[in-house]
Amino acid sequence: MNEQFKDIYSGITDKMEKSLVSLGNEFNSVRAGRANPAVLDQIKVEYYGVPSQINAVAGVSVPDARTIIIQPWDASILKEVEKAILASDIGINPNNDGKSIRLNFPPLTEERRKDLVKQIHKIAENGKVAVRNIRRDAMDIFKDMKKKSEITEDDLKSAEKDLQDITDKYIKKIDQKLEEKEKDLMAL
Repeated sequence: MNEQFKDIYSGITDKMEKSLVSLGNEFNSVRAGRANPAVLDQIKVEYYGVPSQINAVAGVSVPDARTIIIQPWDASILKEVEKAILASDIGINPNNDGKSIRLNFPPLTEERRKDLVKQIHKIAENGKVAVRNIRRDAMDIFKDMKKKSEITEDDLKSAEKDLQDITDKYIKKIDQKLEEKEKDLMAL
């Protein structure tokens, strides 16, 4: 790797790493038949006019493998939490007992698993597009440097190869995460 471009490569790697973390968060929000509080991360509840995450306004517990219990700290928002869950796309009907909300996760059907696998493939493809966009933006920086005669044609070719190596590494990481999530979804 060209030492001259170390700072640029570092910035690119940071951006790609953030894309990978974002992908992991999106994968966690896809429910896998077991109770996982991460499915609630994308759901926002109106709390005194401010959209807030459920875990910021309530205690979330997982008493067993198929149940999540949500206990709002302020009982007045129980209905709001219930509405937010119903409006989300997690596919679970909340049971409100007046003090808490219980989410029971049924075992996934084969058809639902296949739908979820399609969904995670779309998420992974979006992650790959984000990584490729980072590469493209970085290439634009190098091409601009070449145009201003700050670097040579050989430097540009070297940078292009290095960028492709970094991109390939992150695409491979995305594929690994996808494979793990797919196994998780199909193993239940």
